[in-house]
Amino acid sequence: MAIEDVKIPQLGESITEATIGSWLVKVGDAVDVDQALVEVETDKVAMEVPAPAAGTITELVVEEGDNVEIGALIAKIDTEGKASSSSLSSSNSEKKEPASDSAVSKPSDAKKEDKTDEQSFGSSSSSSSSSPGDLMPMSPAVRRLVEDYNLDPASIDGSGKDGRLTKSDVMKAIETGSAKTFSAAPATAAAAATDQGPREERVKMTRLRKRIAERLKDAQNTAAMLTTYNEVDMTAVMAARGKYKDLFDKKHGIRLGFMSFFTKACCLALKEIPSVNAQIDGDEIVYHNFANIGVAASTPNGLVVPVVKDAQQLSFAETEKEIARLGRKARDGKLQIDDMQGGTFTISNGGVFGSLMSSPILNAPQSAILGMHKIQERPVVIDGKIEIRPMMYLALSYDHRIIDGREAVTFLVRVKDAIEDPNRLLLDM
Repeated sequence: MAIEDVKIPQLGESITEATIGSWLVKVGDAVDVDQALVEVETDKVAMEVPAPAAGTITELVVEEGDNVEIGALIAKIDTEGKASSSSLSSSNSEKKEPASDSAVSKPSDAKKEDKTDEQSFGSSSSSSSSSPGDLMPMSPAVRRLVEDYNLDPASIDGSGKDGRLTKSDVMKAIETGSAKTFSAAPATAAAAATDQGPREERVKMTRLRKRIAERLKDAQNTAAMLTTYNEVDMTAVMAARGKYKDLFDKKHGIRLGFMSFFTKACCLALKEIPSVNAQIDGDEIVYHNFANIGVAASTPNGLVVPVVKDAQQLSFAETEKEIARLGRKARDGKLQIDDMQGGTFTISNGGVFGSLMSSPILNAPQSAILGMHKIQERPVVIDGKIEIRPMMYLALSYDHRIIDGREAVTFLVRVKDAIEDPNRLLLDM
């Protein structure tokens, strides 16, 4: 027997311990190298710990909810062993959950054919009153996603071992709208379930959620936060995307999105108004001669802000590729501490969820954050005539201790000008 130790990896210079989330395997399971074994959380990031070698799980040293130090032993793998017969047989039992980062077995071809004419994510897709959790065994991570979004797991293609679902499969299906949902239960059944079940539930806050709460409240308590608003006509950007999106994709292998335009516009405005790109350090103001743009992303574990480093040096294509790369890592729970450090300015796009207007909270120690919102057609006056234009409200929250109102308004106007006339981005004007 050759035993390989599984330890908590180094998660960043400032991280000394982590909390064990959900085990994705159990004793006796056969695992492949780099297969996700367990979800762990720190006060900055949630991630999965992969298997250092292939083999069979012989021991789980710690339990879910335990706090462990970096480098601590959490499991053991027999690299010469095979899965026990009890483990193999239990994988087919509906009463036990699978041990890998997978959710459900791949549905049969007949089941797929029965669903070919059903509508996609967002509408009822099944006449059954079953819930996602009633169909097949799932790992804890995937079960939460499927049940939270009321998804039919049979409608999602799995990329895991033996065609099973992974967390990234479910997140991708949610983002693309390809997953189907279960129909709502009848009102009488829902009422009965309400009467029988508990009226409330208490769930311990995760380490990451507690840290998010602390940072947001600290920002409110520390900074003299103020928000200024404007609106931007998206006609020119939408026209540019419509005209060049196919050529852009063909040449660079990435879709041309809105975020690259706003990222480049912010870089241009930060160069002109350096106080927006600065931060307070004690009794000094630190001015950054580079633009590390944080792009806020919502994940099942909470809000994370991966950083596009030196965005002022990147082209549109490079910006889109970096945002897409960080977005995939965030969705798959694979962000590292370095991915989220060093930001000097943040962009938050609440418009993807339908938000029309909001006042974003600063991402300390940064001094400003730009809030993007939903694009909505509205009547506006152009050259004395009323026209229907695709408009977006913009919000800039800033620390009034180092950014004056004139500077904040000027910054937002520069972003507006660059978006309404994208040629400014190419001419650096």
